[in-house]
Amino acid sequence: MNLFSLISLLVVMAALCSYLNYRYIQLPTTIGVMVTALVASLLLLAAGSTATGIHAWATALVGRIDFNEAVLHGILAFLLFAGALQLDVGELSKEKWVIGLLAVVGTSISAFLVGLGAYIIFRFIGLQLELMPCLLFGALISPTDPIAVLAIMQKVGAPKRLEIQIAGESLFNDGVGVVMFLTLLELSKGQATPGVGDVTLLLVREVGGGILLGLAAGLLTYYMLRKVNEYQVEILLTLALAMGGFALADALHFSAPITAVVAGLFIGNHGRAFAMSAKTREHVDTFWELLDGILNAILFLLIGLEVLVMPFHGRNFLAGLCMIPVTLLARWLSVGAIVAPLRHPLSCDRGTVRILTWGALRGGISVAMALSLPISNAREPLLIATYVVVIFSIIAQGLTVDQFIRWILGESKSVGNGVAHGLDTDHGWQPVPRSPVRSASPGGVRSPSPSSWAPDDCSTSCE
Repeated sequence: MNLFSLISLLVVMAALCSYLNYRYIQLPTTIGVMVTALVASLLLLAAGSTATGIHAWATALVGRIDFNEAVLHGILAFLLFAGALQLDVGELSKEKWVIGLLAVVGTSISAFLVGLGAYIIFRFIGLQLELMPCLLFGALISPTDPIAVLAIMQKVGAPKRLEIQIAGESLFNDGVGVVMFLTLLELSKGQATPGVGDVTLLLVREVGGGILLGLAAGLLTYYMLRKVNEYQVEILLTLALAMGGFALADALHFSAPITAVVAGLFIGNHGRAFAMSAKTREHVDTFWELLDGILNAILFLLIGLEVLVMPFHGRNFLAGLCMIPVTLLARWLSVGAIVAPLRHPLSCDRGTVRILTWGALRGGISVAMALSLPISNAREPLLIATYVVVIFSIIAQGLTVDQFIRWILGESKSVGNGVAHGLDTDHGWQPVPRSPVRSASPGGVRSPSPSSWAPDDCSTSCE
């Protein structure tokens, strides 16, 4: 099967899963696609000898897909750029301390706590893993995925400030998580123990280089956009920026995810305001929203299909189940350690810690990093633990986060009235007067849709 046939088959399968979900299951699109693919995979596994031919064909098909390469060096570039393109830097800057602390400090704390917990649990179960592989697991499982939960938060009328925080943190903690993972992976391969200066230099090169490259590539694209007034050419330039910037960062050993986010923020704000006509803005938004939806469907399809090639064994699976509460506890502690003591300086209100904990879904980037682990006695248990945590996160947390948000915020009266609300701790629920995310239509404000997770306005509320 050649590359075109493989991609065609994935698109057809994603389309069929999306159709079945829309007509019969009616879950959020990304979750529904993954659940449909997962159920189909489990049925093939359960069928055993009665469907040997189909099972062998499906397993061979999934085995041909390099999930790590497809996600970390392909799909991720488009998803991060598309997400950053829709965020308003002005609104993002209001939450810069919350987002920055959660993305850097929070992710680091979570990675350490998960790694320590994994080390203890794996050894208790009888899996003799060293501390370094466990820390690698902590780094790969700590980044969060906002794709499904933000559409749900819009639907239930959750405080929009939380959408900004979750979207902003998720965009940047993907980059931080990848940098941490690659740094630890590099250290685990070294013969000599590196010093603090070596680690610091590696982090500065990855993060600083990614930021500078994103700004430089975004600035170059901005000047090119100012010289043309043809939306087909301008869309192509944004596509070149997302793909070329990501590939160049990879080649220079900078953080490619951070490059994509910085470039997307620059073009989505400065470029949109000063280098695009209204018609171009409409077409650019529509193109990237559509591409984002298609690639997310394919990504979650792949997550569901990966069960066909996962080496499930008793103790590995048990370890994965045990890591579910550990990752949730680590997330709660890492968020609480930042938000609780700084609630008043950061203007955070009641509800944030619990919502940011339960609403922090894990996704394809964690599975991709786990699949990139080198062959060792630690790879199989860490891979299974990652997959179990990701599946639980997407299904259990993703399908209950709406009820959870309603319960936390006591928001039962205002849901469904079509007006976004925010929680004011002194005056109760107040209507939000404006939307910070620019429009995908000539009329101005883009109405929220289940297929787009970009936040549409910002009010106040947290815990």
